[in-house]
Amino acid sequence: MPPNGAAERGRGAATVEEISAAWARELPGVPVAPIGIVTPVWQLAKLFGDDRRRILARAEVDAATLDLLSVLRRGGLPYTLSTRELARRSLVTAGAVSQRVARAEREGLVTRRSGAGRPRTVDVTLTEAGHRVVEATVGHVLHREAELVGGLTTAQQEQLAQLLGALLRTVQRDLGDDRISQVGLD
Repeated sequence: MPPNGAAERGRGAATVEEISAAWARELPGVPVAPIGIVTPVWQLAKLFGDDRRRILARAEVDAATLDLLSVLRRGGLPYTLSTRELARRSLVTAGAVSQRVARAEREGLVTRRSGAGRPRTVDVTLTEAGHRVVEATVGHVLHREAELVGGLTTAQQEQLAQLLGALLRTVQRDLGDDRISQVGLD
């Protein structure tokens, strides 16, 4: 291990500034400024994801089921979508949607039926029980996330949301990938 590695081993994780300085020293000429953006984004994603998983575990709801219920709820009345549309909005495969729907149906959270006049189409509808689960769980998650970002002023939150949105769009364009996965899902 390089001589300076010993300092990082003897205490907690290195700060973003320490990581940037180390790479600037070890690889002169390589741009290190992105470390100050990307590393905190990764760290925040992990912290937010872990916290959300704890909330969902306490609510006895798995992330995949909540994602399914949330997509249906956000779709508005009558809270019915085809499995194809669920796959598109959830960014998962048709097989994954089928498994999610089957599990949620067994739990009484959704119903499914053949699409009217459309062969091979299956429509999935949120039940009252599913509605209650999504309302309680999403409300809890969003209140908790509001607490977690509450250290920033409203203006800072708005500015950060705009900057992160701009960065996301730029990265999606540069990578040719506009899919967005659900954070917190395994």
